[in-house]
Amino acid sequence: MHHFTYRDGELFCEDVAVSEIAAQFGTPLYIYSSATLERHYRVLSDAFAGQSCLIAYAMKANSNQAVLATLAKLGSGADVVSGGEMRRALAAGIPASRIVYSGVAKSKPDIQAALKAGIHQFNVESLPELHRLSEIASEGGHTASIAFRINPHVEAGGHANISTGGAEHKFGIAWHEAKSFYAQAADLPGIQIVGVDVHIGSQITDLTPMRLAFEKVVGLVREMRAEGLPISRIDLGGGLGIPYREGETPASPAEYASMIREVLGDLDVELILEPGRMIAGNAGIFVSRVEYIKERDDREFAILDAGMNDLMRPALYQAVHELRPVRMDPARSSRTYDVVGPICESTDRFAKGYSVPELREGELVAFMSAGAYGAVMSNQYNTRPLCAEVLVRGNQSALVRRVPTFEEIIASETVPEWLTS
Repeated sequence: MHHFTYRDGELFCEDVAVSEIAAQFGTPLYIYSSATLERHYRVLSDAFAGQSCLIAYAMKANSNQAVLATLAKLGSGADVVSGGEMRRALAAGIPASRIVYSGVAKSKPDIQAALKAGIHQFNVESLPELHRLSEIASEGGHTASIAFRINPHVEAGGHANISTGGAEHKFGIAWHEAKSFYAQAADLPGIQIVGVDVHIGSQITDLTPMRLAFEKVVGLVREMRAEGLPISRIDLGGGLGIPYREGETPASPAEYASMIREVLGDLDVELILEPGRMIAGNAGIFVSRVEYIKERDDREFAILDAGMNDLMRPALYQAVHELRPVRMDPARSSRTYDVVGPICESTDRFAKGYSVPELREGELVAFMSAGAYGAVMSNQYNTRPLCAEVLVRGNQSALVRRVPTFEEIIASETVPEWLTS
């Protein structure tokens, strides 16, 4: 469920007309609904009521400070994959004790900062990382709580590029290495073994592969406990899918929680969940303006003022976001367009052969379900400024990221002295 609805043919975010937001802040822009963010967090939290559970929001989905602060007020933790994300989480009010640090390439300065902050857990991805963590922790008088990220050789995800649980993927340690690596970790200074971590992919709509992976992990935890290793946490990662189109019905948080309870059985552990897309995806839209309607070779192109630099998912994953007119005119018939942007790349295409009520120059369109992996992945290719982001709460809207000026973009670069003399 989300809070983007039509009223008398006009698209609203909660109680604010999208056209009014676009008129005030320009296009292209991202708009987020506070009510949707809050509802999605609570639905997941309620599904795990009675279970010791840390919901560590996966910041890579959307790390805007206003989004993080909204979730922090609900008690959310954070799953971070860089030192920069950790600093964002702390700045937004998420306590270090609720931060889990994932990622395959943790640097020495980032490890030092995380240890000093006192984060909840490091999800370790390799033996070299384990030894680096042990060295830094013991030298600084810290103890690092760790879980190994186990690669269970179970693949899942809505696209090959967002599947992470196969043998060829860079993430985690091999399934058959787990016991040996935990035994080595038990003998290292500065290391406290607390858990096991698994994450097999993103946009998973069928719980079957998750269940297979979780059953393997629970079995492993039981075996290691029997051998005396103090495993008290299981980090099940994220990956729960969302509906991107009308009629799609991915597994619900309640079904997800029920499956996990069945798999855990009587195993007493703290659960860590790392939802990102499930919380933020349907909580945001991306709004653009039609620049031109171009006809050529029996095709019609709807050329927008937004490009793949603003919303990369279609170019990266061949993802298709539902496209809606901001003002719906029931008198207009459906037409078929290739929906494209201004970037000088053939991959700058949001949809091919897409049917939508007739579009005209100057009109606004909204890409639905754009709250995750949208603004956070944007860039300034072709010297196109990062677009605005707006957060809505009821009948209020606030700019939560402004558009940088061209002068600011250029000022971040310097010309060597030999070129100016």
